[in-house]
Amino acid sequence: MVEGIDGSGKSTQLSLLQTFLLSEGYDVSFTEWNSSPLVKSTTKRGKKRNLFTPTTFSLIHATDFADRHERSILPPLQSGMVVLADRWAYTAFARDAVRGCDPDWLRNLYEFGTRPDLTLYFRVDIDTSVARITGGRIQPKYHEAGMDLGLSSDPITSFRLFQTKVLEEYDKIAAELGLTVIDGQRSIVEQQREVRKLVKPVLKGLRRAG
Repeated sequence: MVEGIDGSGKSTQLSLLQTFLLSEGYDVSFTEWNSSPLVKSTTKRGKKRNLFTPTTFSLIHATDFADRHERSILPPLQSGMVVLADRWAYTAFARDAVRGCDPDWLRNLYEFGTRPDLTLYFRVDIDTSVARITGGRIQPKYHEAGMDLGLSSDPITSFRLFQTKVLEEYDKIAAELGLTVIDGQRSIVEQQREVRKLVKPVLKGLRRAG
C-alpha cells in the first residue's frame, strides 16, 4: 500500500511494482482511493456542487473505502492474491484532520479496515510536490488544492498551504503507526529498487502462476 501527498510519485511506483509482480507470476489485484462504483458518482456530484461539510466529506470517503474493502480487498486477499492499494485509510487520517475532523474519530471510523502488511510512505518536500503537480497542467484540482477551506483564492497558493498541512499530518501518522518512509525525491529507478526489496519478504508463501 502506498501513501503520500499529491505529487509524491507513489502512483508511479505502485504501477511499476504491479507490472513487476505480474511479470514474476503473482496474482495481483489493484484498488485506489475514491473508486467504488457505489459512491463515486455521488462523490463527484457533491464535489462539483461543493455540498460537503468536512464531516460528510469524510463519511462518504469512508463509505467508498468500506465498499471496496468488502468487494475488492478482502476477497482477493482471502484467495491468496497480492492486493496493491493506491492510498488507504491514512489518506483520510491526514486530509480530513486538516479539514477539521477529530483524529480519534477518524481512527474509530476506519477501525474495521484490514491493517496492510506493508505501507510505503513516499515523502517529498512541498516544493517538489508543487512542481510536479503544476508541471503537467495549468492548475491543481479544487479539492486537491484545499480550495474548499478558503486558504487562498489562488489555486497554487492554496495547494501549497493545504498540502503543507497534509504533509505535517502524514509525518505524524508515519511516526505513530510505523509507516515505511521512502525518499520520493530520488530517481524513479532508485525508489523502485527499494520498493521491490521491501516488498520481497511480504511475498513469501504467496502463490505464483506456473
